[in-house]
Amino acid sequence: MSATEFVAAQWTRATGAGVDPHEYRRVTEGFTSVADWGPSFHRTGHGYLQRAADAGSSRSAGEYLLVAARWFHLATLAPYAEAHRAAVEADHALSRALTVLEPGARRVSGEGFTGWLRGPADAPGIVIVVPGLDSAKEEFLDLVSALLARGLAVFAMDGPGQGVLAATTTFVPDYERVVGRAIDALGAARIGLVGLSLGGYFAARTAALEPRVAAAATVSGPFRLEWEELPAPVREIMARRAGGADAAHTFARQVDLAALAPRIAAPLLVVDGDQDVIPGVTNGKPLARLAPHGTYLSVPHGDHLLGNARPDWLPHLSDHIAHTLTGTPV
Repeated sequence: MSATEFVAAQWTRATGAGVDPHEYRRVTEGFTSVADWGPSFHRTGHGYLQRAADAGSSRSAGEYLLVAARWFHLATLAPYAEAHRAAVEADHALSRALTVLEPGARRVSGEGFTGWLRGPADAPGIVIVVPGLDSAKEEFLDLVSALLARGLAVFAMDGPGQGVLAATTTFVPDYERVVGRAIDALGAARIGLVGLSLGGYFAARTAALEPRVAAAATVSGPFRLEWEELPAPVREIMARRAGGADAAHTFARQVDLAALAPRIAAPLLVVDGDQDVIPGVTNGKPLARLAPHGTYLSVPHGDHLLGNARPDWLPHLSDHIAHTLTGTPV
């Protein structure tokens, strides 16, 4: 894939993650190779760290740090020798930002997971946000904000092979055990679960096997994967995150929700973009059909993660989770 094609392909994902579209164009213009991506995004993150250091108020510093976290995370989306360092810096920038902006936010970590619990201590429920193949807790800050605005507490996590844990852990097939340990650590009886991209599979699997999940939603999540048909870049990313090509092949064969979907007792919203067509990936329509309380929301112009269609799904998803957890209109 050429640099121009890669930049175009990542456009809505990056802007959907909250970076300024004009700055995205400035940073990426003139790329001659995909190898330019990581260093340029990394440098942009450091520019925001400097702005935070020079800020005239702690509030401004915290806001700059949130932007830095986004750029550092996005630096990891292309092959890059310093990707782990960028992931660590994304994690550190988010931690510094929340320490300043939300003193009540709490870091919660355990075997196979780490993340930040945000929101009121007396919230009617906690929503766990699960990232996907190469995403991380720093990518979905706007989703977290939408859930927080509805009075919920939110735990955005990195799991095995994800975010800051990617360099020291690999994907696990039984992700529901990781979420179960996170629920234990959070001390919540009722949990909402939102999974994005491959995290949609993790979330649906967990909703089928973890009885404490009371509400669930997936965004661009796969129902099934066919390893032989997956594009080479997807197989390469999965191999890095799973611990090698053989492990990735084995993992991909296990991504099939046909048997688990009928066991999902919680109300489930499945969000897909009709323009999200990846060879080897079966999108979420069968999941919504097989889940006893599944609802399907298909956005005709939406792409993968629907960064180009946020008004068409983000408020609806946030309301679905809030209403299901609280039992009252939002």
